[in-house]
Amino acid sequence: MTKIVFMGTPDFSVPVLDMLVEEGYSIVGVVTQPDRPKGRKRVMTPPPVKVAAERLGLPVLQPEKVKDSEQLQPILDLQPDLIVTAAFGQILPKQLLDAPKHGCINVHASLLPELRGGAPIHYSILQGKKETGITIMYMVEKLDAGDILTQSVVPIEERDNTGSLHDKLSVSGSELLKDTLPKLLNGDISPVKQNDSEATFAPNIKREQEKIDWAKSGEEIYNHIRGLHPWPVAFTHYEGKVMKIWWGEKIESTSDAEPGTVLYTDSDGPVVATGNSTAIKLTDIQPAGKKRMTSAQYLQGRTFEKNERFGE
Repeated sequence: MTKIVFMGTPDFSVPVLDMLVEEGYSIVGVVTQPDRPKGRKRVMTPPPVKVAAERLGLPVLQPEKVKDSEQLQPILDLQPDLIVTAAFGQILPKQLLDAPKHGCINVHASLLPELRGGAPIHYSILQGKKETGITIMYMVEKLDAGDILTQSVVPIEERDNTGSLHDKLSVSGSELLKDTLPKLLNGDISPVKQNDSEATFAPNIKREQEKIDWAKSGEEIYNHIRGLHPWPVAFTHYEGKVMKIWWGEKIESTSDAEPGTVLYTDSDGPVVATGNSTAIKLTDIQPAGKKRMTSAQYLQGRTFEKNERFGE
């Protein structure tokens, strides 16, 4: 029986691991990131894949740096025939890539060569794409540049956010891998090289990217808000303090007010001018030092005055 080592870390990876077990594959080890402190109290928390692996009774390895020879050796000692990765979070060294007879394959959340990198789901929405998908490809030393084995398309709906699209892609990834593995192991797939000239990139989101630029079009700002929901969350400045914007709605407007200006306030939130005729109604917010709340809740004790400015 083919011996598989699975490597993954976040929630995205869990359905893939579950599928491998349900299909009866021999999982000789699960490799994931070390436990990390989380929350304000910095409680040491295991990654979702570790929790899943322990639930399934599978042995777990948690190397801090898989490139370190001492931490790499226990993985090599498992002598896998195939390594399957899904959002593991570390670059694999050549020694590991070359070890399994069937190679190392990765479940990536984009239609490669588009959106190589660590945040393809975020960028697919930030860029206003109408569809994305899953690519299963061989791993190489270059980032997400290996030969493509299979792909599947997942539509992006108007109200999708990074969280909802993440869940769709996670399920789609497990289903595509389920269909791909038998063909791969039987030698029935002809890998297709990626066209590097068509590659685009999706690096991890930086803090400065989270800030809303009100001079952009309403459509771009709407994509910005949903592309960063529910993590890491878009923000703006209001009354000199950071206000997180968890959700908003597009509203047609004929105003020529400066971008960031409050045009008016409905019972469920302020309508804010943008760089075009599509304004944004802020419906789900988090003022500085407060918990997340709806704008309707905020308006029970405060108000947004007409002509006030966001972003200053």
